Amino acid sequence: MWKKIFRSGSDTKEDAAALMNSINRENLPRHVAIIMDGNGRWAKRRGMPRTYGHNAGVKTLKKILKTANSLGIEVLTVYAFSTENWKRPHTEVDCLMQLFAEYLDREMQEMNEDNVRIHFIGRTDAFSPLLRDMMTKAETMMAGNSGIHFNVAVNYGARDEIVRAVQSLMSMSKAGEMQPEDLTEELFDASLDTSGDPPVDLLIRTGGDLRLSNYLLWQCAYAELWFTDTNWPAFSPEEFLRAIQDFSGRHRRFGGLDDE
Repeated sequence: MWKKIFRSGSDTKEDAAALMNSINRENLPRHVAIIMDGNGRWAKRRGMPRTYGHNAGVKTLKKILKTANSLGIEVLTVYAFSTENWKRPHTEVDCLMQLFAEYLDREMQEMNEDNVRIHFIGRTDAFSPLLRDMMTKAETMMAGNSGIHFNVAVNYGARDEIVRAVQSLMSMSKAGEMQPEDLTEELFDASLDTSGDPPVDLLIRTGGDLRLSNYLLWQCAYAELWFTDTNWPAFSPEEFLRAIQDFSGRHRRFGGLDDE
């Protein structure tokens, strides 16, 4: 498995093995979220159009998903397309839509064989009927799998998600199905797109920016943050493992005090 995931090279496999052995398996993040940033900058530095970077980023995503799945991480959520990304040039948006379709068509069967369970979060009703059908087909095909839960955030914004959750709860209250005092954090969490998933333990952002960009704001309340200047297409499984290694060595207090 690892031979397929890691790049070839004299020291790469040794580095990967050392990283794997150094990770505290008793302190793995259950839920990892990634902001996959830097595709355009990576392409520009190579004198190529932004679409070239997006294509390269898809290949990186495949490697990281396989690595996370092999490591035993329960949930991986990636920020593929935000509610704000519609503001980008039409040519770039069209390219991204085509990439989504090609990715599903090409990778669906392999993900299913890898026991991945895929789920699309966000306002998917904004996409074409063809793309929505492909998303539904992928979710249905992998619904019974027991491996990593792979959330793909498309046309997603955390504020929009929270508003939609509130609207749903208000409708329940109006229908007499609940009272305002019945509202709990658990009930609110169950109304979000990530219902059933544990909170985000580790948030990784590539590309050098140090912000959340309207991503999983509720779910990341106590997330550990890990930033890198590496642009997404160049983000390797080894660097992903270094982020996991760093997390496994952290002590999380959740507002409490150390035992000592």
